[in-house]
Amino acid sequence: MTVLNTFQQGHHDMLPTLTHDEASRQEFAKSLKGFIQQRLLPGLQPVYRQRVARSFEREHGRAPQDRNDIRDGMVRDSYFQLYAATNRVAQELIWETTNISVERELPELIEKAKALSASTPAKLDIPEGFVPPRYVSAIDIHCMPGGYCSEVTQDDVAAGVLYDRGVHLYAMGYGGPHNDDMGRSVCNYLTRNFPDFKPRRILDMGCTVGHSTLPYKEYFPDAEVWGIDVGAPVVRYAHARAAALGREVNFAQMNAEETRFEDGYFDLVVSHILLHETSGKAMPRVFDESARLLAPGGMMIHADLPPFDLMDPFTQFILDNETWYNNEPFWGAMRDMDQIAMAKRAGFRPDSVRFDTAPMAVMEFAGNGGDGYDAATTEAVADREFTAGEFAPGGGWEVLIAQKPLAQAEAAQ
Repeated sequence: MTVLNTFQQGHHDMLPTLTHDEASRQEFAKSLKGFIQQRLLPGLQPVYRQRVARSFEREHGRAPQDRNDIRDGMVRDSYFQLYAATNRVAQELIWETTNISVERELPELIEKAKALSASTPAKLDIPEGFVPPRYVSAIDIHCMPGGYCSEVTQDDVAAGVLYDRGVHLYAMGYGGPHNDDMGRSVCNYLTRNFPDFKPRRILDMGCTVGHSTLPYKEYFPDAEVWGIDVGAPVVRYAHARAAALGREVNFAQMNAEETRFEDGYFDLVVSHILLHETSGKAMPRVFDESARLLAPGGMMIHADLPPFDLMDPFTQFILDNETWYNNEPFWGAMRDMDQIAMAKRAGFRPDSVRFDTAPMAVMEFAGNGGDGYDAATTEAVADREFTAGEFAPGGGWEVLIAQKPLAQAEAAQ
């Protein structure tokens, strides 16, 4: 058995082979993110309590009421300005340091992708003339250069390579060796809470490079698993990456608002941090499409961060920095939407719709000395905590769960 350090990325054939200098620069970018998270971020709350809140009250004659009031005060404070600027620089540095190795090896990686995709019986469906939605194509989400859809050469996989390596650095290794923590966390949640649920067909909406898609094939090996995304280069890369990791998973370029699958084809429809990258008009359509695609009794699970009404105003303010500084325009607005009501309107059984928490798999496995992790990693996990950012506050992912009625009469219950 190979022993992996949780916080180092596991290599596979679709990742570039880094030079010493490239690896050092990327590790610096990852460490800078860690410094911000562990050293600068904790200082924001005392600054708010001791300086900003008092100043706001003197100016307005009342205490700050919500995240918008808190932002109005904090953006004028020099400590917050330092935090926000450093965080943005670190984000851009991640992509800049990673792009060097991607561009250097891109011709070889394209050929590898072709060979790997040809080696697997899993399907790859990229239709001619597909037009990605503007809420994805018009912006470089996460500040990733070119976004998820840009193609600069035939059979391009650059966006996929960049995302695969960049996400590991962005998450500071908390996604696990294969960046798959969200998928593993949801799979663990399913096997614990629904032990008799054995889906035959599984769809992962907005899969990007398939990080969270592959665990479903591991946990449900007999299932037919599909990952879909609107970006051709990330889907192309996902297919080759799955083959490199020995997983037979199908991928297709499709819009989660309107897929090409038949009614009732899937038993489980999932997504992982997809919803906040859609739009106010698209999100209800994703719920409607999830309901259409599910067989009677099938389950929908969307994993993300909690809606704002489940957070205190200061935590809302911290998380909403993604909206303001990380090219995530729908991040805050999505969390203000009533997802429970949306799922019920889509036709899911009302008594089944709820939020719950799926503990982070990487924290559980490494913290408990699970298979594949060493003692040093177990100790390292115990010393790390997530408090904000695009992570799971408190060590867990928020999951929205809904079940399709077995019969029409159940829909009104």
